[in-house]
Amino acid sequence: MFSSVTLEYLSLMSCLNLALSLARPQLRPLSSEMIDHINKLNTTWKAGHNFKNADYSYVKKLCGTWLKGPKLPIMVQYAGNVKLPDEFDPRDQWPNCPTLKEIRDQGSCGSCWAFGATEAMSDRICIHSNGKVSVDISAQDLLTCCDECGMGCNGGYPTAAWDFWTKEGLVSGGLYDSHIGCRPYTIAPCEHHVNGSRPPCTGEGGDTPECVHSCESGYTPGYTADKHYGKTAYNVLSEEREIQLELYKNGPAEGAFTVYEDFLLYKSGVYQHVSGSALGGHAIKVMGWGVEDGVPYWLCANSWNTDWGDNGFFKILRGSDHCGIESEIVAGIPK
Repeated sequence: MFSSVTLEYLSLMSCLNLALSLARPQLRPLSSEMIDHINKLNTTWKAGHNFKNADYSYVKKLCGTWLKGPKLPIMVQYAGNVKLPDEFDPRDQWPNCPTLKEIRDQGSCGSCWAFGATEAMSDRICIHSNGKVSVDISAQDLLTCCDECGMGCNGGYPTAAWDFWTKEGLVSGGLYDSHIGCRPYTIAPCEHHVNGSRPPCTGEGGDTPECVHSCESGYTPGYTADKHYGKTAYNVLSEEREIQLELYKNGPAEGAFTVYEDFLLYKSGVYQHVSGSALGGHAIKVMGWGVEDGVPYWLCANSWNTDWGDNGFFKILRGSDHCGIESEIVAGIPK
């Protein structure tokens, strides 16, 4: 039985929650009103238009990562004596690896789970070869050929992507229309803004392309000879220092988190959720860390082209598992 004091407290909390929900403005996603609301809060980041000319259905489709999926073995670093720097950017640490600076575009397809994986794999192949091997691992190959990863453009598991790399291998393949590598990406980017050369982001299409065990015309060597394999794949312990050690020793990893509507409007600063509803799970490349105006952050690369965010990159609050960012770190070591 609840006491009268407990009932009074519950009633008070109920009223308080109702008042807070009524006070919180119901703002239209991607709108100028939401941007103004976020910026007036004077939080740790600034908002602006990234998807000025995009349909909401297109943006929602971008979040194609299934969270809390099957786990891989957990890697524990056991490196208590390593002194970690306050700031770490792999682009400075490994300047001979060009993929570290690259921002990709997943187009109208929920293939972020494949992009976060292949971006980090590409970086790690270069890092672990001391810059001797520079290759774009094909998001197309992973997206279309990994049946156990999920449903292609309709979502997938990052852990399954890394496991597939160790068992089946992945060929090379660059950006859309790049003709780089064996299997470049075939889903076209779309135009986030009103003025531009790309087609509009309507949310239509986005069907998963076919798995083809051959390279595009004129590319050598053949498909099987072009494969790159992972030696190991693992989850990283969801502790800040463990993630830092992993990035510091081995290079970028794949992360996933819950995307809210305000994240779509990120322009600069350290993102933390302040407005809007959840859209779904999203995978990205976690690169490094730092502190901005006293706020700790993870440095990440997104796959929504360079006209999103800070030239395609973003920072997100570090150390409190914000939006689940520290609970879904996946990585592996190349062969």
